[in-house]
Amino acid sequence: MKRSKKLLFLGSSCIYPKMCPQPIKEEYLLTGLLEQTNEPYAIAKIAGLKMCEAYRSQYGCDFISVMPTNLYGPNDNYDLKNSHVLPALIRKFYEAIKDGKKEVEIWGSGKPMREFLHVDDLADACYFLMENYSESGFLNIGTGVDLSIGELAQLVKTVSGFDGELRFDASKPDGTPRKLLDVSAVHSLGWKHRISLEAGVKMIWQEVNSNAVFA
Repeated sequence: MKRSKKLLFLGSSCIYPKMCPQPIKEEYLLTGLLEQTNEPYAIAKIAGLKMCEAYRSQYGCDFISVMPTNLYGPNDNYDLKNSHVLPALIRKFYEAIKDGKKEVEIWGSGKPMREFLHVDDLADACYFLMENYSESGFLNIGTGVDLSIGELAQLVKTVSGFDGELRFDASKPDGTPRKLLDVSAVHSLGWKHRISLEAGVKMIWQEVNSNAVFA
């Protein structure tokens, strides 16, 4: 049976403790309690990361792991019941404009800070690391820049052209206060993201309008 020459395991930034120092360094893994709503998923990702480390240690396998921040991009999940915040906002503004609504409801206070990476940048990072990285330590992948959910909602509002109001429902949970990755390690190897959040949101907005994604 042939053995894979190289493997890249994709984790998630939710592996880090809920109240992690910011920005989050790779060394902060397993230093505190996880966000409760993400705990099962986070534990599964940590198990995968540790498995890769064990295979490398015991068998010399060239297995590497990366931990991306929040992702968005083409063919996203726009279901308002189980999607992530950015695609949910895209759909809310799209439907508000279509239905002539005067306001868009945003879950939570709008204060939590989040970082977003376009999936094309993640793919580029993975390809770069498969060619240039073969160490045991895992790497964070992100932009190193974050913004509040309120600022994100305002960005989507501006890109969409919606002229109504934003209403924040503070009865809904905020989740982790902040989750910004320290990406200095991957930057030191020569990789940086290329797609700004504003440019990425414009690309997605154009996609959902031109391809009738919600039809």
